Amino acid sequence: MWKRRKQARRREILPLELCDLCGRTFPAGEEVGGHVPDSSSAHPTDTWFDGLRRVTACCEAHLDVLREAYRRRPFVEEELWAAKITRVLTSGPPVLTMVQLACRTGLHEPDIRRAIAWHNERRRRMEG
Repeated sequence: MWKRRKQARRREILPLELCDLCGRTFPAGEEVGGHVPDSSSAHPTDTWFDGLRRVTACCEAHLDVLREAYRRRPFVEEELWAAKITRVLTSGPPVLTMVQLACRTGLHEPDIRRAIAWHNERRRRMEG
């Protein structure tokens, strides 16, 4: 007699979310989330969200802790500008001039120079 193979059961893969505070995973749709101010965050495609970071939590209490942590973090304009410059330099056509960089970031040349100085100073402190 021929034996029939049992059909392999297909497991449905459920998308999971991850709590930004405790690292717990839970099913998508059960998350509590929002945006918090963060000068290191430049959205990859939508400049409207520059300076905002999306956070996800497993409960309201963890979301409150995340919001408070970001509330205490200083918002540094030069950091946001550096994030915008990084986004432009790592996507799209190459930038060859300061004018092109200003057009693509929406920043003025003095702001670009301040962002570069901030970035360089931060790197020096991290290396030394």
